[in-house]
Amino acid sequence: MNDLREPWPLTDEQRAVVDLCRDFARNEIRPRGREVDEADVETPVGLWREAAKVGITDFMLPEELGGGGFTDVFTQCLVQEELCFGDPGIGNLLCSNGFFADPLLALGTEEQKQRWLGPLVGPDAPMTSLATTEPGSGSDAASITTTAKKVEGGYLLNGQKAWISNAGAARFYVVFAKTDPALRSRGVSAFLLRAGTDGLSVGEPMRKMGQRAIVCREVFLSDVFVPEEDRLGAEGEGFTGLMRTFDISRIVLGAAAVGAARAAYEYARDYARTREQFGKPIIEHQAVAFRLADMANRIHAARLQVLHAARVVDAGGDVTGLAAMAKLTASEAAMFCTWAGLQTMGGWGYSREYPMEQWMRDAKLEEIEEGTSDIMRLVISRNLP
Repeated sequence: MNDLREPWPLTDEQRAVVDLCRDFARNEIRPRGREVDEADVETPVGLWREAAKVGITDFMLPEELGGGGFTDVFTQCLVQEELCFGDPGIGNLLCSNGFFADPLLALGTEEQKQRWLGPLVGPDAPMTSLATTEPGSGSDAASITTTAKKVEGGYLLNGQKAWISNAGAARFYVVFAKTDPALRSRGVSAFLLRAGTDGLSVGEPMRKMGQRAIVCREVFLSDVFVPEEDRLGAEGEGFTGLMRTFDISRIVLGAAAVGAARAAYEYARDYARTREQFGKPIIEHQAVAFRLADMANRIHAARLQVLHAARVVDAGGDVTGLAAMAKLTASEAAMFCTWAGLQTMGGWGYSREYPMEQWMRDAKLEEIEEGTSDIMRLVISRNLP
């Protein structure tokens, strides 16, 4: 599969960052994947710090802000695949500041970018969080009920968020709230908050099936005052900014799913070459060989779709439908490949002695986060070519 990873030529700078992340995934992430999974609700701060020291947590931030300067989605996809090949949850955690940065880059003023993104670079980079989902609002993001009431000098935020990645560990938050509840999506605005702000609190860690490196909590807002200068964009622009963010994040998460799928494929392939049954390696049995062929085929197709969508968004094209296609194809490829990998390993795949069962649990999230597979099909149907 290695010869299929570069369908387009890479610059020396791109190759260097990909090699860095490939080595970090192999030497630092993969050996600690099971440990982080078993810890369940503990954020792997040590790994975060190690990644920050070598520039992985800020590679996607603009160079003028001190980041790595790889603001193009294509390079972000190359990096995401390599990190998630090491471990899907850890890989997604290490790139999570990119999800915080996207709405700021889309809606923020230059002063806001300096003030909120500037501190995210360097070895002491903090974690950040993006708060959209609510207990009663998941796929229908326009139905959020958190409110932002205009008061002198700013806004008072009230409401409850759920399933918020890095909540509690994050220093900065982007929170989406309704400045005009009667307008649905056109009434959604975005706000920047710091941890420790009066009225901002978080719940206990939510226990999850997989991707446990990213700890999720509820976030509670009780008369949280946000100065007017910490609103992102104009009132009512939050939903538009969120949808633009989703276009990018869905492509990048597609790359994460490709990394998870590739991990399962390569592990199962190597196992099948050494495991013998009926007098020969199981890879020589057609049933196993064909299953591996299906895995390789789906990975290659998903990668090409993800990177094509990345090229289109980098060129300024309309990518909403393509982003949904890329995430749908890649997430379902990851789910298939982890299932097929476990099937190939049989009882050993089911055992926690090996990583396959964990990767299967991790892969399931890719079919849910940033829009379920059902929502992806809905978005595609509304953006048919």
